[in-house]
Amino acid sequence: MILVLFLAHPARAAPPSDPLEPFNRAMYTFNDVFDRALVKPLATGYRYVIPSPVRRGVGNFFNNLREPTTFINDLLQGKPARAGQTLDRFLLNSSIGLFGLIDIATPLGKPSHEEDYGQTLAVWGVPSGPYIVLPFLGPSTVRDSIAKIPEFYIADPLWDPDNLTVTVTRFGLRLIDLRSKLLGVDRILQMQVDPYLFLRETYLQQRSAQIGDSAAPGAEHSGELEKLLLEE
Repeated sequence: MILVLFLAHPARAAPPSDPLEPFNRAMYTFNDVFDRALVKPLATGYRYVIPSPVRRGVGNFFNNLREPTTFINDLLQGKPARAGQTLDRFLLNSSIGLFGLIDIATPLGKPSHEEDYGQTLAVWGVPSGPYIVLPFLGPSTVRDSIAKIPEFYIADPLWDPDNLTVTVTRFGLRLIDLRSKLLGVDRILQMQVDPYLFLRETYLQQRSAQIGDSAAPGAEHSGELEKLLLEE
């Protein structure tokens, strides 16, 4: 499954709203086939060929490009202090950090965080709507799916949606870089009786924690788990 941007956490107590489950399962299968046929092999090769420091720099570069989106949503959510921290991070990493290749800000006491338009809509009181699995993009909700529209047009300082070649190249490299960091998660999915349900529960729980600016239950162990997976 592509773009699994989260690690394992305990399941939610109450079953989520999933009236689109037949469609979602079909999309899950489609994404899984696409991942196994193309994305995972490319990510495996990328991780094998590209040295770890270079991969870290690539990840830092893309994370830095996303800081303006976080800055905008910090402001939209009425969080001026966090917006100031985000702006400081972007300026530091874009200059001293060599266009974001090096994360200078975190050691200086300005840790990263992410905010997006879906989180902003949630803060504004827009209901999430049903869970939905998007082709290629993976788990989402109706609210978060709609919120992805401005992401494509107000993404980062170098974003050019009118240049298809640049757009596909950047999206592809970002996808491969992210997938390479999550190769170890495949082992967790293989242990699940129903990977679809596992991913749904994990995504919704993590999303709720992100919206509330809090850690999901069990998140205190996620750093150790992530380190273990990435060291494989």
